[in-house]
Amino acid sequence: MLQPVIIAGGSGTRLWPLSRHLYPKQFLPLTGDRSMLQLTIDRLAGLDCAPPIIVCNEEHRFIAAEQLRQGGLAHNGIILESSGRNTAPAICLAALLAEEISPNRTLLVLPADHHMGCPEAFTQAVTAAALGAPQESLVTFGITPSHAATGYGYIKAEAADADQVLRRVRQFVEKPSHAVAKAYLASGEYVWNSGIFMFQSATYLEALKRYREDIYSACVKAWQGKSQDMDFLRPTPALFDQCPAESIDYAVVEKTDNALMMAMNPKWNDVGSWSALLDLLPKTPEGNVQVGDVMALKSTNNYIHAEQKLVATLGIKDLVIVDTKDALLVAHRDHVEDVKQLVDQLKSGQRSEYLHHREVYRPWGRCDSMDQGERFQVKRITVKPKAKLSLQMHHHRAEHWVVSGTAKVTIDKKLQLLCENESVYIPIGAIHSLENPGKIPLELIEIKSGTYLGEDDIVRFEDLCGRA
Repeated sequence: MLQPVIIAGGSGTRLWPLSRHLYPKQFLPLTGDRSMLQLTIDRLAGLDCAPPIIVCNEEHRFIAAEQLRQGGLAHNGIILESSGRNTAPAICLAALLAEEISPNRTLLVLPADHHMGCPEAFTQAVTAAALGAPQESLVTFGITPSHAATGYGYIKAEAADADQVLRRVRQFVEKPSHAVAKAYLASGEYVWNSGIFMFQSATYLEALKRYREDIYSACVKAWQGKSQDMDFLRPTPALFDQCPAESIDYAVVEKTDNALMMAMNPKWNDVGSWSALLDLLPKTPEGNVQVGDVMALKSTNNYIHAEQKLVATLGIKDLVIVDTKDALLVAHRDHVEDVKQLVDQLKSGQRSEYLHHREVYRPWGRCDSMDQGERFQVKRITVKPKAKLSLQMHHHRAEHWVVSGTAKVTIDKKLQLLCENESVYIPIGAIHSLENPGKIPLELIEIKSGTYLGEDDIVRFEDLCGRA
C-alpha cells in the first residue's frame, strides 16, 4: 500500500492577485469547483493507498484542515512547517511520520498545485512504478514533453528496452533556453521534471543522511520534540528553522546512483502562471477564458477573471485581467511570468495586498474588511454554526457588533443572547467572546474604533484553535 505525501507549502506568487502569501494557489479552485489540494487528493482514488500525509506551512493550517473537512477527505496527519525549508526537509518530516505509522512504507510524493487532464495515465504510471521499482531505488516521474518549454527542468534517462518502464537517470537539467529546449524536444531523450517521486521511507531517510546529514539531523531533532494538537503535528520550530533549505532534487536525487525515471503523459501542467490557465480552461469562440461576470466585445485571446463585479472589455487582445475585491491586474500575456516582480514590490512596500485578500478565512468562519479609516475599521464577519471565537481583549480599540442571526456574547463574564438586528458594545479592555449557537451561519457587522486597529492588539485567554 502506498503512503501519499502531499507537499502544500508553495507560495504561487505568479498567480497574484488570486494567490496571496496567506492564501496561495494550492488552496484555490483554479480549474473547477474544488481547490488544487482537493483535486490532488481526488487523483489518488484509483490507487491502493492510505490516506495522505499533508505538509504545509503553519500559517495555512486552518485552510488546509477546512478544505479536507469540506471535501470529505481523510488524512494521516497534517505536518506544520514553522518556515518554508523547501522539499528535502518537508519530505524528511513526512518520512519520519510514515515510519511511525508503518515502517518502510512506500511514499508517493506529490505537489499540491498541479493539474492533470488525464488522471488515468497518472494512475497507470504510478501502479507500474510501484510494481517494478527495486526497494533501494528513488523513482522520479517525468512528463513526456509536448513543446519546447523553458519554464520546466528536464531529465535525461538511459534508453529503454521495449519492455522496460523504469529507466536509469543520467542527467538533471535546469530550465533551458528556448534553443536548448527545442534541441531536447527534437532528441526525444528528455522529459520534463514533474517534482513527483516514489520511494520507501527508510530508503529516503538513509539517502538524505548520506548526502545531506545536516538536513537529516535538523529534521530528526525537530521531529523528536514535536507537539500535537487536533490533527496538527508541529516539529520544534526553533530547531526546524535552523534546517538548511534545499530541494529533494539537489539534496538527494541528483547525487544518488539509484535514481530511476518513469515517463508518463497525464496532460500535466504545473499551473505556474496565468498563461497556463489560458491554455487549460475552456474558451469562447473568440479565444477568451472568461471567469465570473464578464462581457467581452471585439476582444480575443484574453484571460478575464471577475470576482465580484462586471468586467467589460472592448477591442483588446492577448491580455490577462484579474479583478478581485482589493486588487486589479492588467498584463499582456507575454509578460505574465514577471508578475512575481510586482509581488516583490508589494512585499518590499509592506502592502497588505501581497499578504492576504480583503476577505480572510479563519477557523471559525471568515471576515471581510469593507472599509477603513485612520481610527475606524468596518468588517463583515461570518461565524460557522457552533463555532466560537477566542476569549480575548484589546488594549487600544473598542468594538460595536450589529447582528444578523443569533449570537451568544460574553463580556466580562456577563452572558447575553443577541438576536436579529440587535447590537452590543465592547469597551476597550473588556474580556469578551462570541459564539454562534445556532444551526445556520451568523452574520454580523463589526465596527472597530480606537488609536490602533492592528490584529496584534489581541490578548487571547482561551482559544479552541490553540492560538496564542
